[in-house]
Amino acid sequence: MRFEDLNVDPRCLRTLHKNNITEPTPVQEQAIPVVLSGGDLIATAQTGTGKTLAFTLPALMRLAESKPGPARMLVLTPTRELAQQVEAVMAPIARALRLTSVVVYGGAGMQQQADRLRRGCDVVVATPGRLLDHMGRKAVRFDGLQILCFDEADRMLDMGFLPDIRRILAHLPKERQTLMFSATFAPELQRLVGEMMHDPARIGIEVSARPVDTVRQVVYPVRQEEKAGLLLSLLKEQEKEMESVLVFMRTKSRTDRVGRMLKAANIKAAVIHGDLAQGARQRALESFRSGKCPILVATDVAARGLDIDGISHVINYDIPQTADDYIHRIGRTARAQREGDAITFVCPSDISPLGTIEKTLGYNLPRIEREGAPVVLSTYRKTPAAGASRNRRPRSLLRRR
Repeated sequence: MRFEDLNVDPRCLRTLHKNNITEPTPVQEQAIPVVLSGGDLIATAQTGTGKTLAFTLPALMRLAESKPGPARMLVLTPTRELAQQVEAVMAPIARALRLTSVVVYGGAGMQQQADRLRRGCDVVVATPGRLLDHMGRKAVRFDGLQILCFDEADRMLDMGFLPDIRRILAHLPKERQTLMFSATFAPELQRLVGEMMHDPARIGIEVSARPVDTVRQVVYPVRQEEKAGLLLSLLKEQEKEMESVLVFMRTKSRTDRVGRMLKAANIKAAVIHGDLAQGARQRALESFRSGKCPILVATDVAARGLDIDGISHVINYDIPQTADDYIHRIGRTARAQREGDAITFVCPSDISPLGTIEKTLGYNLPRIEREGAPVVLSTYRKTPAAGASRNRRPRSLLRRR
């Protein structure tokens, strides 16, 4: 199927083709007709599935056909980076349709945002807390709102935004189209759906319980106090192969500590977590995207929802606590039929999450045991995948095709 088959506006088609986007992803194929029909929609989809375009494209087309007015569409996101990402995806389509947008989030100039809101715009993209600040100062009203979109709705609830969302909803028209995109649907989210949506259509893009075949996975048994040294060794030994590396950490303090260690070793690395000022976060992401810093050290929350292409390696410095998080993390590499490597550091105390991950995958992850490394067993018993070897790095980690 092509976008032409989905009755996409010719102006939007030209913009899509200019960006080499000709065929819709599964979530776009299912969501676009529902949104164009004006109905409410609940979509289960992960980062990297094209979900942002799935709701922004048809929603903007609907706005272009309706009576002009201020703040006719509101997109709520859990983080500043995701708000910027939505704006970046939406901007070319909005320009093609002669629509305007404003993005507002914490950590940036309040007055400048308020001035832009007061001048009027068709679409507001916002994080909940900062939007409430502007609403409290009368910088924006949503009396004419037609479309409300939630992106990463589950993460908004995880981050404690439910009270803010309820306060925002109290100021919105009851008659509107509501679109909700989320990776999962917890009971709290189901209750919210019942309160604010009208007979929504539901689509689900299933996430495979296993990573794509082009992701090469290995485990490095290591003691906690030896992780930093192992990371340095791998980055130096495989410098040419590790073109773009995303290192996942469990805590903000450890993220900062590892970032400082890499810089002290003259390894270019950027750091991102929730406590950084907005300017610092933007600079870190831009340096990583541009390749100026080939390594990004990040917490799960800060990296959630970021869609960054071309990542060659994902390193789980701290093992994820669930199989879903593991699959989501390593899915950042090997996109678009490319190959990628996923490396996980595992301590003897990590036997429980490792077993859970391996049970979900249906196989044991090959171990790369360096001299003096601890023995890390698994609660999941199965013969390692063919080609796995002890005391030897797989060929895939030595040479990229």
